Amino acid sequence: MHQPDFERARQYALERLERDLSPALTYHCLAHTRDDVLPAAERLAALEGVTGESLLLLRTAAWYHDIGFVEQRAEHETIGVRIAREVLPRFGYSPAHIEAIGGMILATKLPQSPHTLSEEILADADLDVLGRDDFLVRSRDLQAELAAFGTPTTDEQWFSGQLEFVQAHRYFTVAARTLRDTTKQANIEALISLLAKR
Repeated sequence: MHQPDFERARQYALERLERDLSPALTYHCLAHTRDDVLPAAERLAALEGVTGESLLLLRTAAWYHDIGFVEQRAEHETIGVRIAREVLPRFGYSPAHIEAIGGMILATKLPQSPHTLSEEILADADLDVLGRDDFLVRSRDLQAELAAFGTPTTDEQWFSGQLEFVQAHRYFTVAARTLRDTTKQANIEALISLLAKR
């Protein structure tokens, strides 16, 4: 069986995200996929021992996980799976490959419910930011995005909602917990402190 053409699949996703994403998507932008989720997925895959074809499918799913946003925000994961089903066969991906990729894309939908290691890795990569130093900056980007699409919040509402979300969240993979839990706890404390000043 020949190898899927990852490079062409990646190029398709990159071009769609560059061309078709709304500029109002200040969080779910090209950089979120290319500079945050993809490197996080690759890092976690290396630590969890995911290689070969599984890694290729994971990298493909990372590129396509938010491609549904080119059409609409609501149910973007389902749309992303549909787009993957439509375009990936032309890049040599088999029905089984596309099924696995679809599962990974759907695993990023909140509340996350991954069923395989690859799905766990992509779910963790999608929320890698919760345990990063730039969490508060990116959180503000998400607040601005939601406001642009008709859901404005006060800072107090926003910080309170973010605190609730981050406190309830748990990374699925040992690798993500090892890499990100300490900074995630610091981010929780930062949110508590911001709320105390309101």
